[in-house]
Amino acid sequence: MDVLKLFCTAVGSFAVLFVLMRLNGKRQISQLSAFDYINGITIGSIAAEMATEPESPMRPLTGMVVYGLLAWGVALWTNKSLAARRAFTGKPLILYDGGTLYREHLKRAKLDLSEFLTLCRAGGWFDLSQLETVVFEHNGNLSFLPREAYRAAQPTDLSLSPKQSVLMTPVIMDGEVLPENLRSVGKDEVWLTRKLREQGYSAFREVFLALCDGSGEAPQLYPIETKKTPRKDGK
Repeated sequence: MDVLKLFCTAVGSFAVLFVLMRLNGKRQISQLSAFDYINGITIGSIAAEMATEPESPMRPLTGMVVYGLLAWGVALWTNKSLAARRAFTGKPLILYDGGTLYREHLKRAKLDLSEFLTLCRAGGWFDLSQLETVVFEHNGNLSFLPREAYRAAQPTDLSLSPKQSVLMTPVIMDGEVLPENLRSVGKDEVWLTRKLREQGYSAFREVFLALCDGSGEAPQLYPIETKKTPRKDGK
């Protein structure tokens, strides 16, 4: 009986945690503010307490719901109020601009020079003289504005007008057709079957992944490999 209670409370805490996380939106860890990060840890801790306390699950459940609703309320508030957004998430700091490093801004960002240079190298910049501006974002990432002489060349620099790329949509995954995706690119299974046969495939199950851009061209096909295994050396 105790095991059954523990199982039920664990499932309940998981369900409530899932609902609260969906309520508060989807963001990667690197996109979380300090407030979001701390709030997430707190809710997770309460969920763990609820899962292991089958005798009195309502107390941690109430705490989870309260924290989740507070986080949701703060998210709505920060979306509507610039002052609240700055208070909860902070604002960007210019750490480097026009050849000048701002020591006070580095202190406010809690970065020393070694950490700053490490983040620059991680961003692909090994020479500060190639940069015009470096901004410390509220999520802890650095944004880089290179000098014009060192930025990547654009087609307009070469007077080129390349064709606009379009989104590649998966129409087969794990050997199964995705009807809704197929319709979204204006194709049907008859067309897909014909294109597969042109490339030597007799059934959908032979294809691990198929990507289509909606044009009349053949989709990109990745077959299900049944004979070969990846080499351990990666070659």
